[in-house]
Amino acid sequence: LPDIDGMRVCKTLRDAGNRTPILMLTARDAVEDRVDGLEAGGDDYLVKPYDVRELQARLKALLRRHVDGVDGRVLRFEELELDPDAHAARIGGREVELTRTEFQLLELFMLNPRRVLTSELIYDRVWGYDFGPSGNALRVYIGYLRRKLEAGNERRLIQTVHGVGYALREP
Repeated sequence: LPDIDGMRVCKTLRDAGNRTPILMLTARDAVEDRVDGLEAGGDDYLVKPYDVRELQARLKALLRRHVDGVDGRVLRFEELELDPDAHAARIGGREVELTRTEFQLLELFMLNPRRVLTSELIYDRVWGYDFGPSGNALRVYIGYLRRKLEAGNERRLIQTVHGVGYALREP
């Protein structure tokens, strides 16, 4: 890209919540570059020069995973399951009743596992606006969600990242 680094474009898209499949196609062939590309949010990484058949196969696989992974599929993380179509959540096989807001919050985390989501990003995605630094709605809803998810003595999966936000990750 002439004016902006592809890694930055990829990270910006992912930070904005864009889940479109991304194939990094580049001349950068160092292991560090490939790792950086995938950690920036790329779904696959192909180094130039490449065979067109490999590019086609990788694109087909990306599209197959995207279609299978978003619509009509249950999201899973550890013992946690979320079925967006049925608006149902389970942890360790136990059904968890969630309000609309709690469900949206959990879905955002499950679509971004292990990523630290800033409070501003969460407010924007779940409520559609930022409550500002004095708002505590997010903290309250994180508490509601944790209580419901941990009611059967399950491990805490929604982690606080002090001064930054929250992440869905292994304790």
